[in-house]
Amino acid sequence: MTRALAIDVTGGEQDWDLATWERMIAMRAVDVVQPDVMYMGGLARTLQVAAMAAAAGLPCTPHSANLSLVTMCTMHLLGAIPNAGKYLELSIEGPDYYPWQQDLFLGDPYAVVDGQVEIPAAPGWGVEINPRWLERATYQNSERAA
Repeated sequence: MTRALAIDVTGGEQDWDLATWERMIAMRAVDVVQPDVMYMGGLARTLQVAAMAAAAGLPCTPHSANLSLVTMCTMHLLGAIPNAGKYLELSIEGPDYYPWQQDLFLGDPYAVVDGQVEIPAAPGWGVEINPRWLERATYQNSERAA
């Protein structure tokens, strides 16, 4: 049980099933829920998990493993829910670990100032994908087998 520990237990970063989240929250398997916007399939389902947690009095600090749109979506989510946790999981892995994320955005939407990042207020997600990043990207067309 989480009550046996002096530190908060977090979890759920790879769970996507709403029934699993219901059980996890009901049994107090965690002190802080950590849904991943992308694993969940988007904001609508992640908001459902955040609402379940809020109803149970639990904070929501989503998992965001890299500096792509998952973290940007997470930032916007945290700005929209009443039970946002105290922290943003901001990846420290650089281009050696995630080379594909290098120069993904124009500018640095994840600049940390006085220990905080600011949720961009520009249209859409508030960031612009770097056209040069798109030019370097590998593209693949997939077709359903007959």
